[in-house]
This record gives sequence, structure tokens and C-alpha cells, in this order.
Amino acid sequence: MRIISGKYKGRAINPPRNLRARPTTDFAKENLFNVLGNLVDFEECDVLDLFAGTGSISYEFASRGARSVTAVEINPVHYNFIRQTAAQLGIGSLHAVKANAFLYLKNCNKQFDIVFSDAPYDLEGSEEIVRLTLEGDRLRSGGLLIFEHSKKADFSDNACFWQLRSYGSVQFSFFKKP
Repeated sequence: MRIISGKYKGRAINPPRNLRARPTTDFAKENLFNVLGNLVDFEECDVLDLFAGTGSISYEFASRGARSVTAVEINPVHYNFIRQTAAQLGIGSLHAVKANAFLYLKNCNKQFDIVFSDAPYDLEGSEEIVRLTLEGDRLRSGGLLIFEHSKKADFSDNACFWQLRSYGSVQFSFFKKP
């Protein structure tokens, strides 16, 4: 796993073998950030990364100059890995939070420009993240929710659904808050 672009481009991220995460593939991540690069000014963005896992997406946003990145991860091993990696890289804009993503969304009092969610594909109720993000006050007007999911899921009937991008077995549903 590596950071694809920005200040930390090319830096390898080597999670310990006991991390039970499914990191977004470099291929999917690179394509996702190519799409985002045409839509947003990273330096003007506050980003929320839910189910952060190894922190791969968080590091990428931080490397591209995001104003702030909040990585939410409930697993203590993953949470500690994100904190340690951010410290080793010297990423001051990345803040790791050890919390349940659902509860974080319900109780957080901050707004974000981009919310990225990579819930485990088999997590029951993960689609609730879409509702909590869009109906809550977590996403600024015009902000984006990017929900990574398997090909089995379909969110196209959501009023805020904007587009779907597929990269191999990975799909990203994009939602735009009016």
C-alpha cells in the first residue's frame, strides 16, 4: 500500500499482518482521487473518513493538502496504527478518533466538505451511514458523501445520489448535498 500523490507521494504504508482491514486498492484509490481532483480544492476541504481501517484514504487526503482529516475507527489496533503512521509521516492535519462510526455521526458537532465511508461490505445496516450523513448536519451544503460498497448495493434511488463509479470489484456511490 502506498500514498499515490501529493506531499507524501510514494511513501509506503506497511500495516501489520494482524490488521483485519480491506484497504481500498491502489487502482480504485487512484481513480477516486482523479475524479475528486476535478471536483474539489483539497486545501479547502475538511474530510471525515469513516471506518478508516488502515487510514489509507485519510493519508491520501492529507497528502493532497486537505485542511483537516478526521479518521474514525473503532478497532483499537487499527486506530493506533493510524495514529502512529500519521505521527511518523508528520501529518498534523490528521486526527484519529477511536469511535463507532454510527455514533460518531449522530454525536459529532462538526461539518465536513467530504465524508468518505468504507464500511465492511457485509456490515448489516451500513446503508444507515448514507441517511445519517445526508439527513444530519455533518455535510456542508454542496458537500460530497462517497460510499464505497460491493456491486450488490444500489443507492441510485436516493434523492441525493449523484453518480456511481466502478473499479474492479469496488464501487463508489457519490452523493451531493444540495
